[in-house]
Amino acid sequence: MNYWLVKSEPSKYSWDQFVQDGRAVWDGIRNYGARNNLRAMKKGDRVFYYHSNEGLAIVGIAEVLREHYPDPTAEGDTWSAVELGPLKPLKRPVTLAEMKVTPTLSEMSLIKLSRLSVGPITKAEFDLVVRMSNGK
Repeated sequence: MNYWLVKSEPSKYSWDQFVQDGRAVWDGIRNYGARNNLRAMKKGDRVFYYHSNEGLAIVGIAEVLREHYPDPTAEGDTWSAVELGPLKPLKRPVTLAEMKVTPTLSEMSLIKLSRLSVGPITKAEFDLVVRMSNGK
């Protein structure tokens, strides 16, 4: 299993809306690095859901439901989409500020490649953020 982080502005598509919908097509990505990350996602991989611009926090855990396929919002096959489903909210959102001051998260893609909308994370980073959310 691999681990990822996706970003969404809560005013455009919030965690609550994602939960209400039950699944979402993750499309409209127009960055080659993010596209390559979408293409590397496998069914069952875990995905942190990050509220960008407003909130600046990881708020939930999702799962890859469908592996990459041509993005329906683009012509041709240059761009890809995946389908995600919500698994559970974090007990407490973990903010970007908290992650930035945690030395073991200094290499996390969210911090090192802050403009990337879809990025890989390690199992250790995933586990640590979950522990932080649980207050440990």
